[in-house]
Amino acid sequence: MQHHLAQINIARFRLPMADPANAEFVGNLDRVNAIAETQPGFVWRLKGDGNNALDIQAFDDPNMAINMSVWTDLDALAAFVYRNMDHREIMRRRREWFERIEIYMALWWIPAGHIPSAAEGKARLDLLARLGPTPEAFVFRQPFPPPGAETVAPILDRCA
Repeated sequence: MQHHLAQINIARFRLPMADPANAEFVGNLDRVNAIAETQPGFVWRLKGDGNNALDIQAFDDPNMAINMSVWTDLDALAAFVYRNMDHREIMRRRREWFERIEIYMALWWIPAGHIPSAAEGKARLDLLARLGPTPEAFVFRQPFPPPGAETVAPILDRCA
């Protein structure tokens, strides 16, 4: 069975999402998401009623944002997250818009063709927070290989 890599990342806006202070971040979402969709290894991303996931209320806190996507492998996701200049440019400014969250991202392997739900992603974040990196929920710096594979190298890149 072939596997793909699922990822969830969350963020808590410092100010209400609709505040003008967040306009530059929100205004760049469609552009950066369109770039993601053209990257080698991109499979799927979570979308709400608009072209992004900002209107999806996966948490009780209205200032929490959720982002999820599926990629063919760890290297494809890392290439976009850490090496795509348009994405890096926005991520380097994340402190302008978002509070610091200890566990904000989780990665896990899924069967090719499976589309993860927001609840599944939240469960992976919770698992990572409780147990640290495991084959069921891990991070770039401490990855686990897909089922049936031997090893996978850590990704040590940084956005900022």
